[in-house]
Amino acid sequence: MLSRDELLHHDRHSVWHPFTQMAEYEPLVIERAHGATLVDIDGREYLDGVSSLWCNVHGHRHPRLDQAIRDQLDKVAHTTLLGASNPTTIRLAQRLVELAPAGLAHVFFSDDGATAVEVALKMAFQYWRQCPQPRPTKTSFAALSQAYHGDTLGDVSVGGVPLFHDMFRPLLFETFRVPSPNPYRRPAGVSRAEALPHYLGEVETLLAEHHEKLAAFVLEPLIQGAAGMVVHPEGYLRGVRELTRKYDVLLIADEVAVGFGRTGTLFACQQEEVTPDLLCLAKGLTGGYLPLAATLATDTIWQAFLGDFASRRTFFHGHTYGGNPLGAAVALASLDVFEEEQTLARLPEKAARLAEHLARIACLNHVGDVRQRGLVAGIELVRDRATGESFASSERRGHRACLHARTLGVLLRPLGDVLVIMPPLSVTLEELDRICLAAEAGIQEATHER
Repeated sequence: MLSRDELLHHDRHSVWHPFTQMAEYEPLVIERAHGATLVDIDGREYLDGVSSLWCNVHGHRHPRLDQAIRDQLDKVAHTTLLGASNPTTIRLAQRLVELAPAGLAHVFFSDDGATAVEVALKMAFQYWRQCPQPRPTKTSFAALSQAYHGDTLGDVSVGGVPLFHDMFRPLLFETFRVPSPNPYRRPAGVSRAEALPHYLGEVETLLAEHHEKLAAFVLEPLIQGAAGMVVHPEGYLRGVRELTRKYDVLLIADEVAVGFGRTGTLFACQQEEVTPDLLCLAKGLTGGYLPLAATLATDTIWQAFLGDFASRRTFFHGHTYGGNPLGAAVALASLDVFEEEQTLARLPEKAARLAEHLARIACLNHVGDVRQRGLVAGIELVRDRATGESFASSERRGHRACLHARTLGVLLRPLGDVLVIMPPLSVTLEELDRICLAAEAGIQEATHER
């Protein structure tokens, strides 16, 4: 057993943390949790204000989810899906087909959000070579600026966050890009009322010019997460779906972050009655318990991959732990909890409470914009509210705000100078109050506004 000091030492020197400058890393070691609360090795408690990176849904140590894993362990922990199956994974696939937007009838399991999107990219690419009227020129993709879809090379190719992705440009394939439909940072001369037609016009211009090259358009429905919780204008998703159909381009919806109730409905696409050609799920799929991902496809996509072995139409792609029975068991339990606890029906009251806090926070001198969809919020800090001028990135105002919130017992993680609030859906109103008050105090401390 390692001592406290040994744990901290090895956390600094043995564990290479993602998206973390290890030369500056100060350990925070979480030992246990309950509900929306995390507990570190010193016994300090923190409210989990970002759902352990946007994945926890029903709280930590939920008895129904814990028991589902124990029950599955008594049967089998893992079996491959390569040429075999298991009842738990089959039941999960069938359940997802029942719940997903109509027309998504086939489920390919993988490990995490990045692999779910990577699967969709490869499916789209291969589809155009094997569909009834093959279009082999369709080898490229379209995506939004500031897009984030994961960290495999395919995902980075369609990603558009310079800080994360520019280093790897020589390794990537061609992607056509349209500006992020950000109502706050609109082009000069474009009003909020004009934002939707303006941004959809940019999509149509791109598709009209390049559709013969484009296999698919990839986007996060309703909210761009890593871009700073950018909430798209209402109707944008529906408009993109209509345009991709018009120009014969597949639509890949990346719901890794926004699926499973985050925006107020089980799937974000449901809010604008959109069925994409490929739907990518992960994070909340298992309630935040285990790595499991799914890429759902329409029957049109599925049919293009059918044939005898000699036809070589098989999707030659797979992951060792894809469809893992433990993950499938807890995912099924999570879907049961959605129904048993009426999780979605309880969200409007919580979203309204969050909106009340955001309205107050929006009045702070260095808050340029607040944005919310369901129980997801982003608070953008700026140097000058009137002009929208940002703070220098080196000042790390968002990071400083989150560090102060931590001293108040709330764990938050910023996206640059955007504070993210995305608690478990099970969060109580009192816990939500504490999270928002800590975020507000953190902003005041970080911007010297007292």
